[in-house]
Amino acid sequence: MKSKLIACFLLVLCLFSGKGAFAQIIDDTTKVIYSPRTTLQLYEKDILEGILLRKRVDTTINNMHNERYWYNDTTYYQHLGNVGTAAQPLLFRMPEKIGVRLGKNVFDRYAYNPDHINYFDTRSPYSHLFYVQGQRGEQVFEGTYARNINERWNAGVAYQILSANKQIGSSDRRAGLVDNQAVKAFSHYASKNKRYDLFFNYTFMAHEQIEFGGIRPLPGDTRDDLFDYETESVYLDQAATTEKRNNLHLTNIFKLAGENLKLYHTLDWHKQVDKYSDDNLRREEINGVNRLVFYPADTVFTSKRTSDETSYSELQNLFGVTGNSKISLYKAYLKYRHANVAYSVVDFLENDPTNSEIHPSVDANYNQLFVGGQLKLFYENKAELLVEGEFQVSTDYHVKAHGKIAGLQVSQERVLRSPSLVEQFMLSNHFEWDNDNFNNSVFDRTEVSYEGKLGGRQYLKLSGNFTNIKRYIYFNEDAVPEQLDNSQRILGATIAHNIHFGPIHFDNFVTYTNTDEADKVRVPEWLFDSKLYFEGFLFKKALFGQFGVQAYMPTGYYADAYMPVTQQFYLQNNFELSTYPVIDVFLNADIKTLNVFLKMSHANNELWEPGYFVTPGYPGMRRSFVFGIKWMFFD
Repeated sequence: MKSKLIACFLLVLCLFSGKGAFAQIIDDTTKVIYSPRTTLQLYEKDILEGILLRKRVDTTINNMHNERYWYNDTTYYQHLGNVGTAAQPLLFRMPEKIGVRLGKNVFDRYAYNPDHINYFDTRSPYSHLFYVQGQRGEQVFEGTYARNINERWNAGVAYQILSANKQIGSSDRRAGLVDNQAVKAFSHYASKNKRYDLFFNYTFMAHEQIEFGGIRPLPGDTRDDLFDYETESVYLDQAATTEKRNNLHLTNIFKLAGENLKLYHTLDWHKQVDKYSDDNLRREEINGVNRLVFYPADTVFTSKRTSDETSYSELQNLFGVTGNSKISLYKAYLKYRHANVAYSVVDFLENDPTNSEIHPSVDANYNQLFVGGQLKLFYENKAELLVEGEFQVSTDYHVKAHGKIAGLQVSQERVLRSPSLVEQFMLSNHFEWDNDNFNNSVFDRTEVSYEGKLGGRQYLKLSGNFTNIKRYIYFNEDAVPEQLDNSQRILGATIAHNIHFGPIHFDNFVTYTNTDEADKVRVPEWLFDSKLYFEGFLFKKALFGQFGVQAYMPTGYYADAYMPVTQQFYLQNNFELSTYPVIDVFLNADIKTLNVFLKMSHANNELWEPGYFVTPGYPGMRRSFVFGIKWMFFD
């Protein structure tokens, strides 16, 4: 089915590309006149801040082989061992959104972000194809098509597929585990007098993940006995999570006095529907007690089957004023947000021979007002001072100060925010809570960093940070939210270092996180990511390529477990992930408008250990041959 969808998309690109997606316009001297030089991209945030320089489309091959760069969020994540599975950030990061929010974010990295859509300005139709296929069924695809309707109006569309096959508990190599499809449609219009800009985008994502609850150890099994993959026992056999997202984003920018004074308005509509189902609620005698398999407690409503649904919608209007000059930028805005959340479950009437369903439900509405602003002073690229803040009337706020002199940067940030809706309330067949006694959490972070070149061969970035969290909310060992009275303190440091000797490059990234005073925050103490590769031209400069090896290794720690019912990672103290390096061997090549990579992922599989786990109960992928292409057409 996925192959047919991809083929259909390719056909549509051919039809809309004028002379065909596989042709290029040339002049009388057979010189190509349409290329990355004539295909530029821009971002709404840049236009709003007066950064009018368009950027060329990315044609580089660097990190093309790296799985993190296949998604919309390229940071490090803890996941469930396969492409497209539920994930949370591996390293602690400060919260960004304040006010009402749902709190179900495990599929965020696979969704298009309406606030970070790249728009285009092209002299010819532009098509972009990205395709990855792995030996074990992992598949990634994105097709993008954009063209200028006239010199001031551009529109485009993109289609994305992520899919993965089951590796655990199934002998059918084609049994699906993940099915993700996403669409984005986008357009930018500028008036003839250049005083008005309009940005519009619509994004959609439908994600399905088959839930198996992780590997279920048999009596007498050791850690090394849990890597039989297809023949391993699992906890769940008829459970699934689905999530659908719809987003509409519209921004109008009016220049009243050039770049010095601009009025703008942004409308955002967001809807997210999450469903969890389990059609086989198995019960067993466990320690002399008849209880449900996998779930921490008995059912709340019915023991026949589970069908939970959460629907969250949000409408937000932002009205602001902004302006910029050669040395300053200011911004002030007023924002109104209306949100609605509805929970429903399936239950059955007692003593009813027809098994009639009933649907207990709860819903709530929220109306919130925010004010915010930003002031930035800067001198070329040598010095910068930034102060910004957002305040929800009477409750939450987010403030930050940032200073930069040459390569030295210092920042101080504080976030006071209320619990998410999931942390406050849950209605499910397996969980039920109402935490109206939870207080706002406070996050304070201080960070100092330095970055710059060391001679002509090296690049170095150093950073250190300290984070203090008051009234931290986490999901405890029973997978229910709990709030601490004491503080959690995190100390961190990061080193990024690149060096090259001619065509030989050595890139290193190391993080250290001390959580001795943050026992409820689970991250690896050390994270190492190193890449050694050759980079240069081959075959009389017909091909530019990279060939090398990359090793990724977090040190062992008690990683959070995953609860699919609530889509939350939660604390556990029984399963420690081991320190284990994952080594990839890769070849990246640039052949004019075609980029290609070949990779042997997890090349060290079974060399000294039978496997490794990325989340308790969820092993990482075995050795797999993966190839991918990125093909750009400029007509």
